Amino acid sequence: MNVIDLLKKLLESPSVTPEDGGIFDFLETYLEGFTTIRIDREGVKNFFAYRCFGEGKHLCFAGHVDVVPAGEGWNTNPFVANEIEGYIYARGAQDMKSGVAAFTQALKEATQFNGTLSILLTSDEEGPAKFGTVEVLAYLKEHNLLPDAVVVAEPTCETIFGDAIKIGRRGSINGVMEIIGKQGHAAYPEKAINPVHQIAPILSKIAGAFLDEGDAYFAPSQIVITDIRAGIETTNVSPGKLKMMFNVRNSTRTDRDKIRSFIAVQMGGMDYTLTLDQSAYPFVTDADTPIVRTLSTVIDEICKVVPKNSTAGGTSDARFIAEYGIDVIEFGVINDTIHAPNERTSIIEVEQLYTVFSRLIERF
Repeated sequence: MNVIDLLKKLLESPSVTPEDGGIFDFLETYLEGFTTIRIDREGVKNFFAYRCFGEGKHLCFAGHVDVVPAGEGWNTNPFVANEIEGYIYARGAQDMKSGVAAFTQALKEATQFNGTLSILLTSDEEGPAKFGTVEVLAYLKEHNLLPDAVVVAEPTCETIFGDAIKIGRRGSINGVMEIIGKQGHAAYPEKAINPVHQIAPILSKIAGAFLDEGDAYFAPSQIVITDIRAGIETTNVSPGKLKMMFNVRNSTRTDRDKIRSFIAVQMGGMDYTLTLDQSAYPFVTDADTPIVRTLSTVIDEICKVVPKNSTAGGTSDARFIAEYGIDVIEFGVINDTIHAPNERTSIIEVEQLYTVFSRLIERF
């Protein structure tokens, strides 16, 4: 079985979160010579396998086999790997069974390494992510098996294969603000306190506001308004309360306290409440670490592209790995159809990704 055969096998194993589609049972046999550990929690299936070649560093490849539901609008069966004009169409083709196939095949074929090679997979990355990678990492720490460096094979490339490595991720802070007014008759505005009128003059100072200037790795942290609602859907009643929701993808230069202070200045003496929930924390792996330097060199050799170091995009399970002080980066195929109908990736990308990972194992 080559890497494309393996990818098709994974794609045709339906694994909508939190199911693994039988993939972990298959990998337990496929990765001959690896010691496997199964960690199942609250209906979530997790898989870890490792092979010790020597006393050197521990290099791990990580990811997820679960996919989002197929949804509507497909031209082909989303759980059949359809090969059309050099592309493979199926749910999970980009996010991220291509990456899983590439590093699994590279690990299976590795015959020597000065250290330990391992694979960490979960079936709960697209879901709540409470009983997936976090549970495996806790187990690995308890049993002194934490890796020194991790490559998460999420789709990272933007325009051409090889153009971007994720060396970090922004955090994510969700905000809910309620402005308290006083409901009243629209004909007597002087007897009411209309929170819509209160927010109107200052909304432009909050919506889209930059909270820092960013740095070499991170774009500026920005307030993105996601929802505003007030009133009881009638034309003769002034609302008594306004609810506004927003999200901040934050760099290491902005935290909840900074957001709270910024909002307080803008709101002045208004009566309001603010709740801030941090669902992910920002992190960055030094670009001069061996894993970043080695992977960048290998990509340049194989793809003839010098990859940029990026922190753009949403969150991934790399955030959990970074909390343990592990050097973690992400590299995978082009990201342009994930979670969409007719998700697909090119055969040449998957073959190149497999080659990149194989050479990384040789060089690290």
